[in-house]
Amino acid sequence: MKIAVLREASTGESRVAATPETVAKLIGLGAEIAIEAGAGLGSRISDQNFAAAGASIGSRVEAIDNADIILCVRRPSAASLAGARSGALLIGALDAFGHEAEIAAFAASGLTAISMEFMPRITRAQVMDILSSQANLSGYQAVIEAAALFERAMPMMMTAAGTVRPAKVFVMGAGVAGLQAIATARRLGAVVSATDVRAAAGEQVESLGAKFVMTDALKDASGTGGYARELTLTEQAAQAELVAGHIAKQDIVITTALIPGRPAPKLVTAAMIEAMTPGAIVVDLAAERGGNVELTRADEIVEHNGVKIVGYTNMASRIPTTASQLYARNLLAFIETLVDTASKSLAITWDDELVKATVLTRDGAIVHPNFTSTATLPPKNVPLEPPPRKVADAPKGDA
Repeated sequence: MKIAVLREASTGESRVAATPETVAKLIGLGAEIAIEAGAGLGSRISDQNFAAAGASIGSRVEAIDNADIILCVRRPSAASLAGARSGALLIGALDAFGHEAEIAAFAASGLTAISMEFMPRITRAQVMDILSSQANLSGYQAVIEAAALFERAMPMMMTAAGTVRPAKVFVMGAGVAGLQAIATARRLGAVVSATDVRAAAGEQVESLGAKFVMTDALKDASGTGGYARELTLTEQAAQAELVAGHIAKQDIVITTALIPGRPAPKLVTAAMIEAMTPGAIVVDLAAERGGNVELTRADEIVEHNGVKIVGYTNMASRIPTTASQLYARNLLAFIETLVDTASKSLAITWDDELVKATVLTRDGAIVHPNFTSTATLPPKNVPLEPPPRKVADAPKGDA
């Protein structure tokens, strides 16, 4: 059994799909590991580190030659995998919605494409959940980026020269990224408030020491599986009115509403930005899908009326060493379910719920139900930024 690890080619992508830790464990499963040269450099992992863990280092052609499994972070082009054997598993965050032609190309090349974003949210799959692990880091890093741009101290300080008031932080969305943003801002000493269209999210928000803000006109917009349903026009207007009044008083705003395959919902208008105090910071974690903020520009920091709007499209990759560590462990946990430990060989159960949920292509065909029909958009109630599993699993702030 041979496993190849690709060097990422996407601009700004610094993560890698394996670490020396996971390489050693994969070798323990009976695998031969081939790393494309330079794959870990963006995450401060040298080829020598990988070699010391037991991996071989070579070109992409050498790495994928006769590989049973090919690991990646972002979706590579089918052309870049020419030479991979038919039936090889390509495992990574393949971002399938809106990229159906690329998925069809994988099928045509004979690859079995497995998209980790589709991992079901069940107990046994928690350790394989790349959305949660990466969103958690994105929420943390959003606060760090905001604090670096904010030209004042975050906590309250009582000094001989007078008292410095704490920064006010408002987090829009209490999924995994939102809860981690709340916890991080609290640790830095900010006064934090948050909103979410799901009433149940209030408990998680308050457990972290933040104030939950929700309009009475909305009541609750919980959908199935803990996700949010689409708001009615009346609910949208009520939520916008609440947000507009609250944002004007904030120093830092972090937005997290992101839906796969769809434009991100616009939550913050230019008028709301103009009502904020000059020097305020807005971090838009939905920038990769157009942003929650009307003025967001992908991978830029825009300044409007003295307010800076941060539109980084790959926030987790700005903390690549930790992001790679968690992502690689997610992949390792999934691969362990595909291997027979006795024979130390691949033994895939195609009817397993984890496999059925994540396999996009197999035997030259597109097999995932979301892509076998003419529909190209995902269900409306499936945001990419996942809801927390339960209060006990949420990141904890300082007491």
